[in-house]
Amino acid sequence: MNTENYKFFQNTKCEYFPCHKTKDKENFNCLFCYCPLYMLKGDCGGNFIKNAGIKDCTNCLVPHSPGSYERIMSKIKEVIKRGSDF
Repeated sequence: MNTENYKFFQNTKCEYFPCHKTKDKENFNCLFCYCPLYMLKGDCGGNFIKNAGIKDCTNCLVPHSPGSYERIMSKIKEVIKRGSDF
């Protein structure tokens, strides 16, 4: 039996659930509660704005939408590379 349950987690008891406005709470993925792509700045591929000089991801659902696991894992090597660059 091949399952992929590790790609989806939902914490409906979280006081912030859902942490972003969505019409699809049933498929809201909490696995990447804090987006690992944040550090990629403008290269993250998400829907963000600059708000007073700070990256504001309020309207981004990239880490919480269906397919988020594959999308984030496809960019994780770049996150590791940038985080390891002394």
